Amino acid sequence: MMKIDLSVAVTEEIVNTLSNLGADKQIPPVAKFGHIGTHFDIMDKEFHLENTERTGKVFDVSHVKGRDIEATDIDAAKIAENDFVMFHTGCLKEKKYGSPEYFTAHPELSQALITYLVNKKVSLIGIDTAGIRKPAEHPQADRYCADHGIFVIENLNNLDILLQESKGRSFMVHTYPVNYLGLTGLPCRIVAEI
Repeated sequence: MMKIDLSVAVTEEIVNTLSNLGADKQIPPVAKFGHIGTHFDIMDKEFHLENTERTGKVFDVSHVKGRDIEATDIDAAKIAENDFVMFHTGCLKEKKYGSPEYFTAHPELSQALITYLVNKKVSLIGIDTAGIRKPAEHPQADRYCADHGIFVIENLNNLDILLQESKGRSFMVHTYPVNYLGLTGLPCRIVAEI
């Protein structure tokens, strides 16, 4: 059995850089902390403990450039209800986490693909970018998923290693968000078990 940590390592440098980004918005420091590193936007919903262990599927979409990622870019037939579906875009490896480019110039899932995943009733959607949609549509996409009982987990790490080691097979994923109340984002530790 092999375990792969899919969480971004948060350093003091990252915390300082990202804390300064929203300084003009009067966001309390603890609220900012909820959106640093690997996390999901809670969207006033509850993370059910059943989501701590889910079957994972990871798809390599790093070849998709200059357009949205569509359902036709993956083997969508492999997706089952309650899966934790992950998308490896390569963004986290190509752009420095915390840089302006990382947050604004990342690939995104198409609205049709997001709707497809919602209709499949997956439990979690993960991606190695700052969100499944760019900043202008980020909150709406997360809200749409959360309203259907699905959380979007952002800033996944080591998806390239997971792809190599899983060789297209399903695997178990352990997801443990920090038990904070009143935050808009919850940092979490995510470990794939192959």
